[in-house]
Amino acid sequence: MPGKKTFQEHDALMSSMASTLGADLDEAELRGDLPPDERLDMLLVCTGCTDPEGCKDWLQRTGSAENAPTYCRNGERLKDLATR
Repeated sequence: MPGKKTFQEHDALMSSMASTLGADLDEAELRGDLPPDERLDMLLVCTGCTDPEGCKDWLQRTGSAENAPTYCRNGERLKDLATR
């Protein structure tokens, strides 16, 4: 099980990725489009990322995007939330 620091780092990455794709995770939860347990599942998936440093670099270089990098394990779901 990942530690607290890993969860915090990946929560920040996932939130940044969501924002970059135009999704607001908090708003999606409030609307009922993202149940809290699914958001936690997404975070757990994110902690298994094979390239968190590449993700950080991509996020720093990218202001906004329609698609996440191909290695993003939550990219399609985040894109879906951005279109709601």
